[in-house]
Amino acid sequence: MHTGVDKAVIGISGGLDSTLALLVAVKTFDLLGYSRENIHGITMPGMGTTSRTYTNAVSLMKSSGVTVKEISITDAVMQHFDDIGHDPAKHDVTYENSQARERTQILMDYANKVGGLVVGTGNMSELALGWATYNGDHMSMYGVNSGVPKTLVSSLVHWIADTQLDKASGKILHDILDTPFSPELLPADKEGKIAQKTEHFVGPYELHDFFLHRMIRYGDRPKRILFMAIHAFEKKYSSEEILKWLKVFYKRFFAQQFKRSCMPDGPKVGTVNLSPRGAWRMPSDAVVKIWTDELV
Repeated sequence: MHTGVDKAVIGISGGLDSTLALLVAVKTFDLLGYSRENIHGITMPGMGTTSRTYTNAVSLMKSSGVTVKEISITDAVMQHFDDIGHDPAKHDVTYENSQARERTQILMDYANKVGGLVVGTGNMSELALGWATYNGDHMSMYGVNSGVPKTLVSSLVHWIADTQLDKASGKILHDILDTPFSPELLPADKEGKIAQKTEHFVGPYELHDFFLHRMIRYGDRPKRILFMAIHAFEKKYSSEEILKWLKVFYKRFFAQQFKRSCMPDGPKVGTVNLSPRGAWRMPSDAVVKIWTDELV
């Protein structure tokens, strides 16, 4: 209402974050009396897209009654690799980030074309860990999920599936809920399933969300967070595992502040916020040593 824009553009991957962003947009448009067709959902299959996530993305958009568009990024990214002299057989950070940035370019330019606003899908846990491509999926015109941690994204989608939708639509959401977390930027495995699983790299989101909440909301020291996490998760994770992932959390949190320093606007959903325009103030060159030294 503030911008006078009545169209939204969202990249739909078949994952949880874009699912919640779409559901929020649909609810918002219904409340404002705007046509759901003014929501342009774009699925952008690439090198790592699996048939499961692609099918769920398309099915979700069709069941929601939004405008559905498919734009493959493969040819554009391969051209880009040729332009910059990158070997596409080398599956490194360039290989992954080129895809994320191509998708963001498509969303931004398509939004300009239709006079819409790009709704970001990244969640607060990803912002805390820096699990986003700088100026790729890190960027949007409004980050609707930026104040929602990953565990809450999952809980919300589960609640919506069970209480707000018809049986067929709920079934789509439940399959999305059962899909491993992944940016799908690396090729699928030999069986066509997701090979790149986020939690294998950064650790369990339920632990990171616990660490984040205790650190930001209560200002707990590393040793206190470790002590509380060991008791809270003693039936699921060993103390060694928790210590390992807590160290990963601190190192990533401090190293990735530069992404939070220029994040898009977004709503403050809970009591914790990492926006530089909200309650969070942190220099990008803050040193993690004091925090990790306490965990030695």
